[in-house]
Amino acid sequence: MSVVSAQGLSLTYPGNIEALKSVDLSIEAGEFVSFIGPSGCGKTTLLRVVADLEQPTGGTVLVTGQAPEEARQARAYGYVFQQPGLLPWRTVEGNIFLPLALMGQNRAEAAGRIADVLKMVELDGFGTKFPWQLSGGMQQRASIARALAFDAELLLMDEPFGALDEIVRDRLNEQLLELWRATRKTVLFVTHSIPEAVFLSTKIAVMSPRPGRISKIIDNPLPADRPLGVRETTAFLDVAAEVRAALREGMDE
Repeated sequence: MSVVSAQGLSLTYPGNIEALKSVDLSIEAGEFVSFIGPSGCGKTTLLRVVADLEQPTGGTVLVTGQAPEEARQARAYGYVFQQPGLLPWRTVEGNIFLPLALMGQNRAEAAGRIADVLKMVELDGFGTKFPWQLSGGMQQRASIARALAFDAELLLMDEPFGALDEIVRDRLNEQLLELWRATRKTVLFVTHSIPEAVFLSTKIAVMSPRPGRISKIIDNPLPADRPLGVRETTAFLDVAAEVRAALREGMDE
């Protein structure tokens, strides 16, 4: 069973503004799929439909075999936004605990899970800090930890590293890849960066300009174990060139 599947998925906003049109998609368990395309092509909108934050106007979509609303109510996914969105009056531990509290857990029950996810994102020792005491990269790692806290099988990530400098972004890409290899969660990842998409993904979904359609899905042949140096290899550059060509073709459709 696909973790995320869509057939003929469309979304038209009032004023006849087509954001998505006839999107067909099937994502299997354990895949890391990046969505890339020009600004305004519907990448984030598609992610929000999966998360039940936007309602499609046509077609069907299933998330872990359920309607998006049911998947949201079942807490079948974690969502990482472009900005960390941490509550400034709560500690890092307090922010991570929030979704667990909404699930009815008490702090003592959640303590072990909070410690585990802090270690996953290399923030152990920072749980009692407040967001304003952390760097931007650390705040985003705390946001990822919060999304991982209830151990959902699906992780939705909307360009989480776009606002960070290149050095921090590279390190977080490495950490995210390590985290994915360790957990084998299914990841849907929105990005504007071709190198980021190629470095992280098992598949790259190339989207056309609005109305957003998936014009091509590219299988990534790179091995799961990818040090940053892989970006200098011929195999990496070949995949990046294929993505770039697909983006150009999508613009001409």
